[in-house]
Amino acid sequence: MAYELPPLPYDYNALEPHIDEQTMRLHHDKHHAGYVTGLNTTLEKLEQARANGDFSGVAPLLKNLAFHGSGHVLHSIFWTNMKPNGGGQPSGEIAGRIERDFGSSDALRGQFLGAANTIPGSGWAILGWHNDLQKLLVLQTHRHMDLTVWGITPLLVLDMWEHAFYLNYQNRKTDYSQAFFDNLVNWDNVNERFQRAKNG
Repeated sequence: MAYELPPLPYDYNALEPHIDEQTMRLHHDKHHAGYVTGLNTTLEKLEQARANGDFSGVAPLLKNLAFHGSGHVLHSIFWTNMKPNGGGQPSGEIAGRIERDFGSSDALRGQFLGAANTIPGSGWAILGWHNDLQKLLVLQTHRHMDLTVWGITPLLVLDMWEHAFYLNYQNRKTDYSQAFFDNLVNWDNVNERFQRAKNG
């Protein structure tokens, strides 16, 4: 069954002035849609390879699977991680875990933004829960899939590819990342993801 582009959980202009409508339309309808198409195309080609018993071209297909599949997953989380009039202090059970694993919400904010703002090129800042380690971790993921930790479940993700912010912020990526964390983060969604992750 083919994967589909999920709809935004709010209007295209709902996150203004922090993320503008034009950026949201391009980002969701073009970039995310492109990853969904790439994922489906790659899976079709892998199915053909299995049917034909010809695996000579499997290496680039697996590279595409990691790239497009991870891009689709992270974007699907990203849209729900935001809401109008979001941000503020973490609440609920995740707040206690943040205190335990980072010392304070301010320390998490500093590490998360530090990860986001120092990505060399394109990538993501990710707050995730590792069930085996029983620990929250902040990762700096290059592209969509490099430098991850096996077994981590993303809870809060920030897209730092230029297409996510350049129309509004140009090269002021730190302004974009701070606006995201302070004004858009949907901590209710992060809490829901945390509950599901730690309960398996």
